[in-house]
Amino acid sequence: MGFSERIAIKSRREIEQMREIGQQTAEILLEIRENARPGVTTGELDEIAARALKKRGLNSPFLGYAPGGVAPYPAVLCASVNDEIVHGIPGPRELHEGDIISLDFGAVAGTSSATGGTGGWHGDTAVTIAVGEIDSEAERLIDTTRDALDKGIERMVPGDRLSDIGFAVQARAEKEGFGVVRQFVGHGIGREMHEPPQVPNYGRPGRGPRLRAGMIFAIEPMVNIGSEKVRVLEDEWTAVTADGTLSAHFEHTVLITENGPEVLTRITGSH
Repeated sequence: MGFSERIAIKSRREIEQMREIGQQTAEILLEIRENARPGVTTGELDEIAARALKKRGLNSPFLGYAPGGVAPYPAVLCASVNDEIVHGIPGPRELHEGDIISLDFGAVAGTSSATGGTGGWHGDTAVTIAVGEIDSEAERLIDTTRDALDKGIERMVPGDRLSDIGFAVQARAEKEGFGVVRQFVGHGIGREMHEPPQVPNYGRPGRGPRLRAGMIFAIEPMVNIGSEKVRVLEDEWTAVTADGTLSAHFEHTVLITENGPEVLTRITGSH
């Protein structure tokens, strides 16, 4: 992404609409994660997500998404287990005690521009959770990735530079000896699921445009226990770690205000 691309500044009314869809997105993700337990399939989690969208009169920005000529994404949820980094397609895979799963979920109030509509307001969020009891290394990975997201969000203040976000994420993750995925990045969000700018989870500080109140970004570090290298499976979507190690992914939709960052996809009492 070139730093010359225009970054939208949302109006007060637009921010209120983003707050509303952000909370609804967060509430649905909480419902999904509460059902992620041993014996449940990733396909069943996708069904839960689809029913929740329908009940609230919302649509999915993921279903049918087909960037760059790849096959349209066939689900409303990305469910990535263990060494799967992101974009895991839900299906018959059953969750087992000791797994970790990344649940990446989006919602749109209206028709998603990603699937050819005029564009409604979007929310985008992800969490990695334990399925039952997990080992200490998996737990350290989850805790570190969650903390790396928080460190990146802390830098979302007016006057900081765009690259300060990724630098904070990278520093936290690499302090633990983990690899920060470079192939997938965060992004602006609003009437489109992916708006300028791209927000890498790595890089040198002090670069790029200055952050301003009214900007809204989806910040989403993806962190591997081993190498940061990625390979994509034959389904054209599921990205896995090249060395087979575990990966974790967290994401929030975040508004920059004059008083600092406001997380639009966080429910009180949960991450």
